[in-house]
Amino acid sequence: MMVAALVAGGVVGFAMGALGGGGGVLAVPALVYLLGMTPSVAATASLLIVSVTSVVALVRHARGGDICWRTGVLFAGSGVPVSAGAAVLSGHLPAWSLTAAFALLAGVAAVVLLGTAPEESGVDVPVRAARVVGAGAGLGAVTGLLGVGGGFLAVPTLVTALSLRMRVAIGTSLLVIAVNSLVALGARLATGPTAVNWAVVGPFAATAVLAAWDGRRVSAALSPVVLRRAFGVVLAVVSAGMLTDVTLAAVR
Repeated sequence: MMVAALVAGGVVGFAMGALGGGGGVLAVPALVYLLGMTPSVAATASLLIVSVTSVVALVRHARGGDICWRTGVLFAGSGVPVSAGAAVLSGHLPAWSLTAAFALLAGVAAVVLLGTAPEESGVDVPVRAARVVGAGAGLGAVTGLLGVGGGFLAVPTLVTALSLRMRVAIGTSLLVIAVNSLVALGARLATGPTAVNWAVVGPFAATAVLAAWDGRRVSAALSPVVLRRAFGVVLAVVSAGMLTDVTLAAVR
């Protein structure tokens, strides 16, 4: 179990540091299927891991000047109330519905990552603002409900709606993820205790932090297209496996 936690933490951290997201979508399945947590508890543990890891990766990107702070704060602000509300709602939903929703989300993430890299948009300012507000609210919802950061949604939006360069979009995405994840984690912890196995989650988070710190440096030496598509394939497999699990459970 400890080895699985360390390996999974390394993959999650690298995804956060290199791609500006994708870590939570990998963390929750690892916590459920490798470490035996329920979907609800796994979401809480994932929020802790994603919060800490995104803050560390954020510092790394900030040192390189790859963050648009004003845009990130505005983007995150539109998702904060939704994230808090979704986090409270999550505790009242059945486990199978959370698993099914997460499997579909992983499928969407796979499609996004396997697609072509987003290009700058030529839409006018009001349309861009509307897209950012809508994306921010949607990002807050998935963060609070399922315990993922949603960077795979934030990065394309920042590139297409606000014409940010990819590297700046990745850094700014980490700011958005950190804010939403911390809010959702606070809302979950405020509503009652959770049965998280901190002896396992602690090493998971520590490994993720170390991998996130090097993720930006390693990604600079590799093709971003290759990285995106490699993680896309992983998420496609995760999505298919979780949907199969939900289907078999329903048949039984």
